Amino acid sequence: MSVTIHQPGLATTVQDRGRTGYYHLGLPQGGALDQYSYELANALVGNTAGEAVLECTYMGPVLSVSQAVSIAVTGAPVEIKVNGEIQPMWSRLQLQAGDELSFGIISAGTRFYIAFAGGIDVPVVMGSRSTYPLGALGGFNGRKLEAGDVLPLGIPAQRMGPASLAENHRPEFGGAQTVRVVLGLYDHRLTTTGLKNLTEKEWTLSPVADRMGMRYDGPGVEWKEREQPFGAGSDPSNIVDAGYAVGSIQIPGGTQPIILHRDAVSGGGYAMVATVISADMDLVARAAPGTVTRFEPVDLDEALSARRHRRETLDAALASLR
Repeated sequence: MSVTIHQPGLATTVQDRGRTGYYHLGLPQGGALDQYSYELANALVGNTAGEAVLECTYMGPVLSVSQAVSIAVTGAPVEIKVNGEIQPMWSRLQLQAGDELSFGIISAGTRFYIAFAGGIDVPVVMGSRSTYPLGALGGFNGRKLEAGDVLPLGIPAQRMGPASLAENHRPEFGGAQTVRVVLGLYDHRLTTTGLKNLTEKEWTLSPVADRMGMRYDGPGVEWKEREQPFGAGSDPSNIVDAGYAVGSIQIPGGTQPIILHRDAVSGGGYAMVATVISADMDLVARAAPGTVTRFEPVDLDEALSARRHRRETLDAALASLR
């Protein structure tokens, strides 16, 4: 059983939960940027947790299947067509051999996900099927998909629950965002005005946004003057190299914050003034260029509480599909 790619879309890659355990070696975790939408796509087609899906950015692919298979499309709202007929999102759909699946343009957000019953059966590389394009690793030949690619599918599981996810379990796309952050490690390097600008002013996601990081336009920040330590660069945001947490916020030159996402490098020489809490990383992934964003500081207890709540929200959505 296989999927043939006739048109690849803008940036379609194979992704799963990610490649954990190698960050200390400089290999990012990768995986689906919107993990909530990813998990529910798999659940809708009865897959076991962690199966590989297609992550589509802005423009989806045109593809066909060699045999009958169940699919589901979740994430950013997009028009779905099977042989030219419009189909619903967040629902299990049935493709027959030779059927053509195609998509319109997303109306909000950035990425959507296509799950196939049985999952995409590309080789597991270092514990994951996720594509890391910068390292030409994993996925299908370590790259985004191209016309003519043929992707093997695994054997579908026998279990199937409800065929559609209720509206109350579907995330929202579009509109302004409040993204919660834990300040540090280097927020002390900002002036009082610089910190207020970061946490009290509005920032707008720029078109410079991909799986590695999201860059924001806004009022800028101010750095405290100091003599740069040996080994650091001359920019006031430079530090002696340090490791980056996933979700770290850097502000090179004091002008444009960058949120490091799942494909970002694991270390470097820019100060991390805050880190997006894990519960809000899916929210960041759903933002489209032009999204107005505020960064709201929270403490570690609030971050852990938000992580528990996010897990409970996902568990409730998954339970509704069993």
